[in-house]
Amino acid sequence: MTRPTGFVLGRMSPSTDALVPAVADDFVQADGRPTAEYREALRRIPDLRNGLTMVGLYAQTVGVIVAAAWISHPVAWIVAFLLMGRAHAQFLSLMHEAAHRLLFSNKRANDFVGGWLLGYPGFTSTAAYRRVHMAHHRQEFGPDEPDVPLYANYPVERASLRRKLIRDATAQTGVKLLRQQLRGFRSPDPRVRRTLGKILAVQAAMFAAGIAVGMWWLYPLMWLLPYLTVWRVINRLRSIAEHGGMQSGPDRRISTHSVRQHPLARFFLVPYNIGFHLAHHVDAGIPFRSLPAYHRHLRASGYASDTLEYPSYRAIWRALRTA
Repeated sequence: MTRPTGFVLGRMSPSTDALVPAVADDFVQADGRPTAEYREALRRIPDLRNGLTMVGLYAQTVGVIVAAAWISHPVAWIVAFLLMGRAHAQFLSLMHEAAHRLLFSNKRANDFVGGWLLGYPGFTSTAAYRRVHMAHHRQEFGPDEPDVPLYANYPVERASLRRKLIRDATAQTGVKLLRQQLRGFRSPDPRVRRTLGKILAVQAAMFAAGIAVGMWWLYPLMWLLPYLTVWRVINRLRSIAEHGGMQSGPDRRISTHSVRQHPLARFFLVPYNIGFHLAHHVDAGIPFRSLPAYHRHLRASGYASDTLEYPSYRAIWRALRTA
């Protein structure tokens, strides 16, 4: 499949002949979707546990800085810098959950937390993200797909992927996207200007907090810079492992990769079960805590199999960079 813009899609999609139907049972239907009864159980939102997760996220983020300051060694600050890139992955993974309105069952609480406590700290409007992300879920690689440039043309040559990652790691990608975002102040739409103002207000508050504790450099070096560098690398590696080289099709296995989840990847790259991406795309209304159980049933039914599932992120990145 080739778009008029020149983007090449589908070179990593499995043949439809290889996509056997799931063995229907009490949990999964032939098309992989959960049965009505199982779906009802999967879709329950654990408000209290998610609230504790939010508290834990903020405690971890502050704790990384406190620990680095207490140890007061260059190596500690380097480790903290990398972990703050992970913090951005955590914030935006939970923001993604809120964008699906799956973080809290109360809509107002979900949208407040998703916006002010998750999205704005990560330079993101959750409401705007929701609009484009729902287009992604309506039809992956459809006419309204927002991220085709990120997913297209894979597999690429090793040197090409290396150049992309170098641009990410050296803040070239991040600075470019941040400049584009700041141009929103010139938007004729007052909602865009107001939202950008809220994002910058939260950033200013974080900057002020660093100044208040006597470390003015804390925000630019331990929040903004990891966002522009470490987070950009994480975002690209995760994104291409989700949809790189795939295409639109009637079966989610044509548009979405499945990668076996391992503890280190789940810690640093794909927190809060966001790596169970095939399960998420088969049913986008399932909260993150239920995705591992649902994925196990997809495996048991044959919908997800060793033939289609990459054994690790290293394995899929190897495939993505092999021309």
